[in-house]
Amino acid sequence: MKKVWPWLAIVFGASYFILPLISTIEFSLRMRRGEYSFDAYRVIFDDPLFIASFGYSTLLGLAAIVVGVGLCLPTAYWVQLKLPRLRPIVEFITLMPLVIPAIVIVFGYLRVYNSSSLIPFTASDRGTDILLAFAYVTLALPYMYRAIDTGLRSIDIRTLTEAAESLGASRRTILLRVILPNIRTAILSGSFVTFAIVIGEFTVASLLNRPGFGPYLQLIGANRAYEPAALAMIAFAATWAAMGLMQWVGRPPRAKKSSP
Repeated sequence: MKKVWPWLAIVFGASYFILPLISTIEFSLRMRRGEYSFDAYRVIFDDPLFIASFGYSTLLGLAAIVVGVGLCLPTAYWVQLKLPRLRPIVEFITLMPLVIPAIVIVFGYLRVYNSSSLIPFTASDRGTDILLAFAYVTLALPYMYRAIDTGLRSIDIRTLTEAAESLGASRRTILLRVILPNIRTAILSGSFVTFAIVIGEFTVASLLNRPGFGPYLQLIGANRAYEPAALAMIAFAATWAAMGLMQWVGRPPRAKKSSP
C-alpha cells in the first residue's frame, strides 16, 4: 500500500494540471460548429493588435529585466560583501511591492508624474512607456532581488572579489566578468519571473492607457468566446518556450575533450 500512495499523488497532481489544459485546448478548437479547427488561433494571429500588444509588452519586459538586473546585482553584491547589517532593511524594502497593491502604486505614479508635475512622464507616450517600464521593475523587484541574492549566496563572492582585485580588476569588471557568469542561472530565473509578470500585468498598463498584452487579454476575454481559450494556450506555449530557453542558456558549458 505504501508504494501505491506516491503513484496516486502523481496521478492526482497530473490530473489537476493536465485535465484543465486538455479541456481548454479542446474548447479552443470548437469555433467551427460540428468539427475541430484552428480558426480561433487563426483569428488571433491575424489580429494586428495581438502582434502589437505582445511585441510592446516583450520590449517593456526586456527593458524591465535590464533595469532590474542593473539595480539588484550591484545592490545585492555590495550588501553581501560590505554591508551585511543592512540586509534586513534592504529585504524589507524589496518586499514592499508585495504589500502595496499595484493599483496604489500606479495612482501614486499618476499623482507624482502627471503632466503638470516637475517630472511630467505622462505628458507624452514615450514618457509613459518609461514610467510603465519602471513600474514593472518595481513589481518584479521582490523576485529579481531574491533570485540574485540567492545566487550570490551560493558562491564565495569575497574570494572571487579578492582574487580579481589582486589581478587589477575594477569593480565593474568584477561584476560583469566574474560575478555575473557565476550567477547566470539565478539571473535567468529572475528574468523569467519578470517577463511573466510583464506579459500578464493588467492594472498598471490599463490605468496608464498603454497597449500592453494584459489589457489585450482582458479585451479578448470580454468580447469573444473561443479566442480567449486559444490565446491562453498561446501564452502557455510561450511560457514553456521561455522556460526551455532559460534551461538551455543556463546550463553549464560542456568540457572539451582533450585530444590523445
